[in-house]
Amino acid sequence: MDLFSFLNGSIYTWLVLPVLIFLARVMDVSLGTIRIIFISRDLRYLAPVIGFFEILIWLLAIREIMQNLNNPACFIAYALGFSSGIFVGMYIENRLSIGRVIIRIITKVEADELVNFLKTAGYGITAIDAHGATGPVNVLFSIVERHDIDSFVGIIKKFNPNAFYSIEDVRFVSESVFPFRTPVSRRKYLGMQGIFRKSK
Repeated sequence: MDLFSFLNGSIYTWLVLPVLIFLARVMDVSLGTIRIIFISRDLRYLAPVIGFFEILIWLLAIREIMQNLNNPACFIAYALGFSSGIFVGMYIENRLSIGRVIIRIITKVEADELVNFLKTAGYGITAIDAHGATGPVNVLFSIVERHDIDSFVGIIKKFNPNAFYSIEDVRFVSESVFPFRTPVSRRKYLGMQGIFRKSK
C-alpha cells in the first residue's frame, strides 16, 4: 500500500486523522492556557512566543476539519482535544509553579514563635495586631514563590493547625523589599529542627 492509498483509506480517515486532530488540539489549547497564565504573571516576553505556536497548530487542525466536514469523528476529536487541552495546560502550569503568591494568616494564638521560625527559615514576614469578629487576632503577611507554598503551609500547620490562611496570586513584586531566603534544603533542615523542638 503506497502513501496516497493510505491517506485516502478508511483507516486514515476514521482513525489516524481524528487522533492527529485530537493531539493538535490538546497542544494548542494547552499552549493557550499557559499563555493566559503567563500574561497574568506578567511574563510578557514568553506569552507572544507561545501564542505563535498556539495559533500555528490551531490553523493546521482547523484546516483538516474544514477539509473533512463530512467526518463526525473529526468533530468529536476536535472537541475532546479542546477539553483535554485545558486540563493538560493547567497541569503543566501547576508543575512549573511560576510566579509568586501572597499568603495571609489569621490566628488567635500568639504568633511570635511562628514569626520567628519563618524569619529563621528565610521568609519575609509582616505581622500586625488586628481585631476579628470574636476578639483580638494576629495577621501575618508573606510573599513566597509558588513552589514554596506547600512547605510554607506545612510550617503554619505545625505551629497552629487551626490558623486561617488565604493564598492569592501576585502580579508584581519589588525584589528589594524581600530579604534573601535560604535554600530549600536549609529550610527543610530548619523544619525538621522545629519538629524536634516541639516534640521535646
